[in-house]
Amino acid sequence: MKISVIGTGYVGLVTGTCLAETGNEVICVDIDVNKIENMRKGVVPIYEPHLDVLFERNINAKRLKFTTSLKEGLDHGDIIFLALPTPEDEDGSADLRYVLGVADEIGQLITDYKVIVDKSTVPVGTAEKVHEVISKNAKVDFDVVSNPEFLREGFAVDDFLKPERIVIGSSSDRATELMGKLYKPFVRSGNPIIIMDEKSAELTKYAANSFLAAKITFMNEVANYCEKVGADVDKVRIGMGTDSRIGKRFLFPGIGYGGSCFPKDVKALHKSGKDEDYDFKILEAVLKVNKKQKLALLPKINSYFESNIKGKTFALWGLAFKPETDDIREAPALDMINELLANGAKVKAFDPEAMDNVARKMGDKIEFANSMYDVLEGADALVICTEWSIFRTPNFNTIRELLKNSVIFDGRNLYDLHDIEKEGFSYYSIGRKDIK
Repeated sequence: MKISVIGTGYVGLVTGTCLAETGNEVICVDIDVNKIENMRKGVVPIYEPHLDVLFERNINAKRLKFTTSLKEGLDHGDIIFLALPTPEDEDGSADLRYVLGVADEIGQLITDYKVIVDKSTVPVGTAEKVHEVISKNAKVDFDVVSNPEFLREGFAVDDFLKPERIVIGSSSDRATELMGKLYKPFVRSGNPIIIMDEKSAELTKYAANSFLAAKITFMNEVANYCEKVGADVDKVRIGMGTDSRIGKRFLFPGIGYGGSCFPKDVKALHKSGKDEDYDFKILEAVLKVNKKQKLALLPKINSYFESNIKGKTFALWGLAFKPETDDIREAPALDMINELLANGAKVKAFDPEAMDNVARKMGDKIEFANSMYDVLEGADALVICTEWSIFRTPNFNTIRELLKNSVIFDGRNLYDLHDIEKEGFSYYSIGRKDIK
């Protein structure tokens, strides 16, 4: 099939590449000339495990191409995916200017039947708006479909190629048949393609992400309470997770969630509720708790240094909002860095993938190191913000030798309390006893 993907951000690039992998002819469209030229040369603009291999293979096979011309993309594709930014507006709502702007151009340019697919995460009712905007100028038939993505950064390629489910929101039999044909190779193991109306499909994505954000936040609240009463959140987590009604995933406490999806989607659903005179009280609590949770280590740091961190240097492991990505959007590490700097401290940081992105954002406000051990030299303490695998089994002797103080503030509970105590560290984590 001939597919066009408008927008080559995280979702668009993964979508286009994975659709090409099953033999489709894909053109990706973007207005960024330099980005398009680099991708034509085989340069992947984001870090996502395994994407580079598929990217190169499909470019070489001439199944994956790139252009800055929207007309070229529309002339090529029978199915047109809109994978455009929907950034958070000032009031917390999703900003649809890019989606509706492209929709307006589509109406002026299409010359035969197209299926227009909202792949971006968009509020309920967006498919109707897109249809209305296109209809103003379109002289041919078209359908608008909602097809939300459920991709986890760090696992996006696997999630796309082996989806747990595919949700298609459409009231058109013609469009539904084409979408089913497109996705058939991805569900050979029997996972469902779920057909529903457009509004239900749009809400499904927001509801799923908001529920997961609430699950994480609830576990963080439990962890905070554990510290008050002397319980161990690791034991509580295991006791809860073995209940099949609850499940093991998203129960790991820490310093809050970040990324491109959860923060924006929770705010957008909360705002959408207000627009309909409905107050999502749970989501309001999730937003407040998560904002505070990002700085959960700060009272422990201040207590250890007797409320005087001015002039102290903190080594920080992890900048990305989660491992296996270079995405720093809403990353808890950034909140921690800003707070440490505001209190007169210095920060030296290391992350396997995200340092360039942070450097572009923060300039020379902090230092960066070439390795997880280089960042420790002469620092007063180690702060862990992202659970990269390389941080899980470090050389504790080296850490002890390089730090001024044998103290670790762990926002991701990477280490067993018994083991870290034997290593002779002062150790502060989330929802467990402090080792002083």
